Amino acid sequence: MAFTTSTGQTRSSLAEINITPLVDVVLVLLVIFMLTAPVLQSGIEVAVPKTRTVRQITQQRMVLTITRDQQLFLDDKPVNIHDLPQRLHQPGADDARQVIYLRADQQIPFGVFAAVMDAVKQAGITNISVVTQPLEGK
Repeated sequence: MAFTTSTGQTRSSLAEINITPLVDVVLVLLVIFMLTAPVLQSGIEVAVPKTRTVRQITQQRMVLTITRDQQLFLDDKPVNIHDLPQRLHQPGADDARQVIYLRADQQIPFGVFAAVMDAVKQAGITNISVVTQPLEGK
């Protein structure tokens, strides 16, 4: 559609959509999701111990969780400790190279922790990483 101005010039209307605000919103949402994704790694509430040295988790691995009331979860699914070696053993996988993350509540007895570690080692997995939180402040 053309418009005529008071000076006699003809102008056409802009039929383009400005996508700059859309790109800005999408980038902000992308940053928000990237920051919150590691926090949402597991839906089971566990108060893991705090340590001075903490390594950031960068890869998706199996997570074994021990809750405060000594329940055991493998990737958010309940599991019996007696069934754990069979559930951890993956056919065709090299058990010596398999990695598992162990999230344990800081209030559980050491005997429970040791029993779970023994069950993991019975499955042939020797690369076990214990999940902790960094200490706040110095």
